[in-house]
Amino acid sequence: MSTRPHRYVSTSDGQHLAVHTHGSPDRPTLVLVHGYPDNSTVWDALIDALLPDFHVVAYDVRGAGRSTAPDDRSGYLVDRLADDLRAVVDAVSPDRPVHLVAHDWGSIQTWHAVTEPEHAHRFASFTSISGPDLDHAGHWLRKAPDGVRNVLRQMVRSGYIGFFSLPGLPEAAWLSGIGGLALAGLERVGGGPRVPARRSTRDHLNGLALYRVNMPRRFARPVERRTTVPVQALAPTHDAFMVEQVQSNAGRWVEDFRFHRFQGGHWSLRSNPAPVARRVRAFVEEIESGTSRPKTDPALRRTRRHGGAFAGQVAVITGAGSGIGRCLSFELAERGARIVAVDIDGPSAERTAELCAMITPGAAARRVDVTDADAVRGLAAWVDDEYGAPDLVVNNAGIGVAGPFLEAATEDIERVVDVNLWGVINGCRAFAPMMIEAGGGGRIVNTASAASYLPSRLYGAYSATKAAVLALSRSLRGELAGRGITVTAVCPGLIDTGIISNARLSGMGEIGRAKERLNRLYRLRGYTPEKAAARIAGALDSDPELVPVTAEAHVGLALSRLSPAALRAYARLAPPV
Repeated sequence: MSTRPHRYVSTSDGQHLAVHTHGSPDRPTLVLVHGYPDNSTVWDALIDALLPDFHVVAYDVRGAGRSTAPDDRSGYLVDRLADDLRAVVDAVSPDRPVHLVAHDWGSIQTWHAVTEPEHAHRFASFTSISGPDLDHAGHWLRKAPDGVRNVLRQMVRSGYIGFFSLPGLPEAAWLSGIGGLALAGLERVGGGPRVPARRSTRDHLNGLALYRVNMPRRFARPVERRTTVPVQALAPTHDAFMVEQVQSNAGRWVEDFRFHRFQGGHWSLRSNPAPVARRVRAFVEEIESGTSRPKTDPALRRTRRHGGAFAGQVAVITGAGSGIGRCLSFELAERGARIVAVDIDGPSAERTAELCAMITPGAAARRVDVTDADAVRGLAAWVDDEYGAPDLVVNNAGIGVAGPFLEAATEDIERVVDVNLWGVINGCRAFAPMMIEAGGGGRIVNTASAASYLPSRLYGAYSATKAAVLALSRSLRGELAGRGITVTAVCPGLIDTGIISNARLSGMGEIGRAKERLNRLYRLRGYTPEKAAARIAGALDSDPELVPVTAEAHVGLALSRLSPAALRAYARLAPPV
């Protein structure tokens, strides 16, 4: 067990909690609440990372570490645990609200505390790591807002709860050492710590009551629990026990909510605390500075279709001045993201940002030519200074060129390569290193096209650039997989975005008439950029490699795999213009 200096704080029912304090009380106070079957030593690495800037308090929850344990199982009710947190906060910072950071069961009890109106004024912010509010989780399981598949995934990962509820068997597993071996293996999932945590048999046995007394009643009769305390939820990408949707859905119940992913497993805060420390530091500094982003109108929050998968995230979108880029900006803003709208047309980008800010505050606009590598690097530096590393980068800017390849002007081919391919390359090279340094968990989305796998006599140069984007995206996905960054290629198909009106046409007769015929084809197809944006945003939940949007994009992809000869024959046909 830890030999760190500690003091005891008494609870309302006579328990004594061992409280460990670090750093100067003159700094903002962080209170760390551990989970099961841990004790406060689980925070040691994170404390070292945070100590220069904060007054850090960690305590052993009742029944763990050096704290006393109640004689009766009812002493582990989540209401008691929330009252313990209040007692610790009152003891270590009686005159100033504290910032809470909690993990696993520590998050569960802390959620309970921050959603109690009589306690909320004591808390300046709450960072939750791998732990939901039980009532929120109960509603999520019942209503399945993120789909039945995710509910089933969570039920599989929560199978241990049923085991912990059995009489005698969990105790036998811990006492025999079998449980400890299984836990050591689970700790290493996602690159977790190789050195076992400092736990005692007492930690393992006492905490079983947490499951036995709280889970049945909270899941059977969940109630609505809301809070005005700013909350950020941090979800490891390889959590063995939690699907991230349970945590992101908490945005339905919180006025000021942010959700971020980071690379690692359930206990990676021990082996790689830097991503957690970075998010905690940025969040607390924002709250302490008084510049926290304005809260979204509650009426608007109630109209959102999703609980917060993108809530508080920073999304950089190029080509955001029109078409799919603008509509995707609106869609992600509706889902809680802070948008950085980027376009070569500055006023159009500003208009997108202005409208996004009416949905979710915190949007901004930047005029950038994505073909200029220095300008894109400058954009990345500005985003990092203003927001920190983005959670999502959408390299969407693109232009069209049509007509026989041999008749196309050289400058037209060079321009479409510069925008469609080099624009994506510049975006990936500018933002990916920043996202890796921040701890991973981010997403890069590159807009390719169904033309990337559908050859055409009409779109040779355009298809070449989009095929290159698709190949680059697939390769980069493999390269960045070990760094916690996912890469997705989007292949929209025929979307009525107005791209033809701005496209360069060669060898197609009278240009104005040719554009009108092509525009008519897109209008007849009738697939709007709004529908495309909703499809893209919804698909990102599962981090797919490829997102075909329209029916023809799906059919073309299937034919490219099953019957490439049919596509070669199609490419020899004259286009219908």
